Amino acid sequence: MAQSRAPRQENPYDHEVDETTVPFGGGSEPPHAVDAERAVLGACMFKTSEVDEVRGILDAADFYRPAHETVWRALLALRSADAPTDPIALTEHLNGSGDLSRIGGASYLHQLAGAAPIGSTAYYAGIVRRKADLCRLRETGLRLVQRTVEPGADPDEIRSTAEADVRAERERALASGAGRLSRYITNGWDFVTKAAETHPIWGTPDQTAWASGESLMIVGPPGVGKTTLTHQVVFARIGLAGSVLGMPVVPGKRVLYLAIDRPTQIARTLARGVLDEHKAALRERLAVWQGPLPAALDKEPDLLADLAAAHQADTLVIDSLKDAVSTMVDDALAVAYNNARGRALQNGVEVLELHHQRKSGAETPKAQRPSLDQVYGSTWLTSGAGSVLFINGKPGDLAVTIHHLKLATGEVGPLQVIHDHEHGTSTVDPTLDPVTLLRAAGNGLTVRELAEVLCGEPEPGRAEVEKARRHLERLVKAGLATKAEGAAGGNGGGQQARYRASARHIGAVS
Repeated sequence: MAQSRAPRQENPYDHEVDETTVPFGGGSEPPHAVDAERAVLGACMFKTSEVDEVRGILDAADFYRPAHETVWRALLALRSADAPTDPIALTEHLNGSGDLSRIGGASYLHQLAGAAPIGSTAYYAGIVRRKADLCRLRETGLRLVQRTVEPGADPDEIRSTAEADVRAERERALASGAGRLSRYITNGWDFVTKAAETHPIWGTPDQTAWASGESLMIVGPPGVGKTTLTHQVVFARIGLAGSVLGMPVVPGKRVLYLAIDRPTQIARTLARGVLDEHKAALRERLAVWQGPLPAALDKEPDLLADLAAAHQADTLVIDSLKDAVSTMVDDALAVAYNNARGRALQNGVEVLELHHQRKSGAETPKAQRPSLDQVYGSTWLTSGAGSVLFINGKPGDLAVTIHHLKLATGEVGPLQVIHDHEHGTSTVDPTLDPVTLLRAAGNGLTVRELAEVLCGEPEPGRAEVEKARRHLERLVKAGLATKAEGAAGGNGGGQQARYRASARHIGAVS
């Protein structure tokens, strides 16, 4: 048997309907669930703690009846003051604010209290929230309908308005109520066992240049090959190469390249490495946005994720960052951009950014390690990045040095890199490759000897020695080198061990 509805309580707020939401002077009432609203408010009067649960689901504006919105605001005020929320306390509060008569008086509050449900309050709050969302979407649609009949209506402008309105509604829904509180929630076990895992996109688990779920920022002055290197990673990401700089690249599904800064020059740079057999892959797996974005990423935090979704891309390349953000030096805007980047990553989109260094009076020597404070803009830009590679050199240099300033796992390099500008490729200088050096040294190398060669100094520092040790131990672990302990007693102990290229590896390359 259907449950009978209680007689409707008359009060002035019940009749307040915005006629502008009804096109051409008519139409049905907007979606709403008045009985569910009464149930929610009644439950909060019956049990004070229910207010805490409901405010994680509903905003005040989600109530269809203005009287119910007023009662809900009063409940929140009483709860914040740790006061009772029963009809007597509400009557006193609303009388003091001058709202009691407008909501229907004390008798209506007692009516609401009698509507408290037996079941879950959250269930009824969910009904109210869904109806409120539908009501807002209905209003958005009606506004668009009205614009189509205006004199001189422009379809492109209406489409832009529709996209902006839908994006704003999504942002509002995610920034409030249940969406705000549960969007990125996961249980503790999954967090420590799954979220903590490193899955390299570019590199190995021990030396990761770019990790899945973390952005990669490639920094350097103009003309040192940032775009050249990025294009090689893009080609590998769409399946046209297996590795870049000797490090494996995991292929993805589709790359969206945001060619914001000088797209024509980017096209010329990209074309150097393109062959006729690449046609299908470039058409199907690479999309390119040319020119300015519809909005600055710090102004529309969902724009990155929306762009990726619109073009079915699992990888985004931003070339370059300075053209995608309103300003680079404002901390608040940098935090806003971090939100945009983070939302894309949370949606499963991998992000690679090209950026510039700060201007300085003198060039930094290639062998000298740069620092994160040389990256232009707010420190929050690099703080939110997962990995930062810095290309050091002068504009047009064929030989540059890549330093790994922020690590995902172990440090990559420093790498002495040779650019082939004619073909758009980059390779690690083989004369400084640890494997090549081991093969060339008949009697092998100690950790200290390798450190001297790599840093170019006769007295390498502790950091250089430890870096050389990690290089050699990784080669041993990979089966590319063997380790023979030397006599004890020398300075550094373990430094007396000698490392040699494995016989298997020598035979394979000879």
